[in-house]
Amino acid sequence: MLVRMSATILKPRYLLPIVPDEVVWEDFGVAVEGGRIAAVEPLDRLVGLYPEAQTIELDSHVLMPGLVNAHGHLAMSLMRGLACSQPLDTWLNEVVWPLEKRIVDRDFVADGTALALAEMIASGTTCASDHYWYPEVAADTAVRTGFRLQLAVPVVNAPTAGARDIDECIHRGVELHDQYRDQELIKVAFGPHSCYAVEPQALKQIQTLADEVGADIHMHLHETQTEVAEARKRTGMSWIRYLSEMGLITPSLQAVHMTQLDDAEIECIARGGVRVIHCVHSNLLLASGLCRVGDLKHAGVTVGLGTDGAASNNSLDMFQELRTAMLAWKATANDVAVAPSAEMLKMATLGSARALGLSDEIGSIECGKSADLIAVDFDHPSVQPVHDVREQLVHTQAGRHVSHVWVRGRCLYERGRFTTLDIDRVMARAREWPDRMRA
Repeated sequence: MLVRMSATILKPRYLLPIVPDEVVWEDFGVAVEGGRIAAVEPLDRLVGLYPEAQTIELDSHVLMPGLVNAHGHLAMSLMRGLACSQPLDTWLNEVVWPLEKRIVDRDFVADGTALALAEMIASGTTCASDHYWYPEVAADTAVRTGFRLQLAVPVVNAPTAGARDIDECIHRGVELHDQYRDQELIKVAFGPHSCYAVEPQALKQIQTLADEVGADIHMHLHETQTEVAEARKRTGMSWIRYLSEMGLITPSLQAVHMTQLDDAEIECIARGGVRVIHCVHSNLLLASGLCRVGDLKHAGVTVGLGTDGAASNNSLDMFQELRTAMLAWKATANDVAVAPSAEMLKMATLGSARALGLSDEIGSIECGKSADLIAVDFDHPSVQPVHDVREQLVHTQAGRHVSHVWVRGRCLYERGRFTTLDIDRVMARAREWPDRMRA
C-alpha cells in the first residue's frame, strides 16, 4: 500500500503512460509523493533520486493510468439484468421509472453505489461520472471509499427522489456544487436528463448557473432514433439544432450517447466545443444506434467512453467497454485500420478525463498529476506471450487481471483485497435487493 506524504516507487515490467502517445516503456518506474506523481524515470535513475523510498515490485505487470468511466447511473447496479431486451421507451416507462418511484431511497443509492464502486475498482476504473438520485449519498460513499467521482445532479420536470420540482432540482445542484467545491475527489455538474425531460426555460437557467459557478452540464442527447424522430415531430428540428438555437451548444456541455448524427450536427458540436461521451455497449444492447466516433474525432471533438448504468449494460468493466467500442468502430467504418488499441486506451483514460474536464488532474502518467493508477498482472495464460502490451490490454479481458488500484496515491485494491470497502457487507446488502424489489 502506498504511504501518504512519503515517496513510493512503483517498479512495473511495463509502463504505459498514455502521454507521450504510442509509447510503452520498460525498465521505467513512477515515484509517488503526497498522492501525486513526482517523477517518471528509468528505474536506476529513480532509485538514485529517492534512495529512501518504499518500493512496490510489479515484476509481471503493466502500470497505467486508471480508466475513467465518463457516464453511468451507479446505483442502478442493483437493477442489473432487469427486463433486458426491451425497447428503451418500454424499459424506462414500464419497468425502470415505476420501480424507481417505489423503491429508490437513500439506502438503495448507498448500497447500489457501493456495489458499483467495488465492480469498477476491481476492473481498473478510478474515476466515474454518476447521474442518479440522492447524489449526496453517492458522494459520501465515494469519499469514504477514496474513489474519484463527478456528480451530475439530476434535473427533470417531474417530482423526483429528493426534489419536489424542477426548481428544487436546480437549487440542489447549486448547493452541492458549493458543498463540494473544495473536495478534491468530487466534481459537481448539472445533470438535466434530456431535452424532452426538461423545459426550455429550465435549460437556459441551468446554462446561466453553470456559467456563473464554472460547472459543466452532463445530459443525454440523441440517445435513440425514436428520440430524434420525436424531436423533429415536436419541434421541427433535431435536439442539437434546438439547443443551438437557444445558445446552449457550448464547451460546458458533456453530451452523452450522440447517435443519429448528420454532418451538419457534427460540425455544430465541433464548433461549439461540446464533449461527447460514447456508451457503445448500452447503445448496442438497446439497439439505439451508434455514435459516429471517427467522424467526431476527425472534426476535433473530444470523445470519452462510458458504460451507462449496469441496468442497460450489465457490466461496468471499462476494459470491456473500450474493446466493444473498438470493434463497433471498425465494423461501421468497414476498415480494420481504424481504432487502434493505443487510440482506444487513450480514449478510456485521457479522452474520458477530457470529456469530464479533469485532464489536468488525471488520465495520463505525467509529473504533477494525481497518482490515479492501476496495475494489470500479465502473469496469466490468457495474456501470454506478450508481443504487444496494448493489444493484450484491449483483447484479453484485462479487467479480470487488475491487481492494484490507487487513487491520489492511496491503495484501494491490492491483489484481490479491497482496502477501503467492506466487500462482504457490500455483497450481502446487494443480495437483499431482489426480494425487496419484488415485495
